[in-house]
Amino acid sequence: QVQLVESGGGLVQPGGSLRLSCAASRSTFSMTAMGWYRQAPGKQRELVAFITSSGGTNYLGSVKGRFTISRDNAKNTVYLQMNSLKPEDTAVYYCNTWPSPTVASWGQGTQVTVSS
Repeated sequence: QVQLVESGGGLVQPGGSLRLSCAASRSTFSMTAMGWYRQAPGKQRELVAFITSSGGTNYLGSVKGRFTISRDNAKNTVYLQMNSLKPEDTAVYYCNTWPSPTVASWGQGTQVTVSS
């Protein structure tokens, strides 16, 4: 199983930016489609964005145009650049495989709080 470690979260004001990183342990990372997911308090976990092994991307409608997912296969890392953050983006953000998250690979996630 792949081990995933998320980082880069924090407290930011509305309109601010953050860049999340997810480091994967598996050497076959470059062949794996990856997703960023988030879970807000009292809500179900949802897919925010995914990136295929060839670099194709797609986004949750509410983040389209504000978030950008990318990957660096040489570093076994996937990123989520988040701009124009809104209070409703507040959540714990996780990365995992896409379209089928690996249950054993859910990490601690990284907390993103958007508040003035």
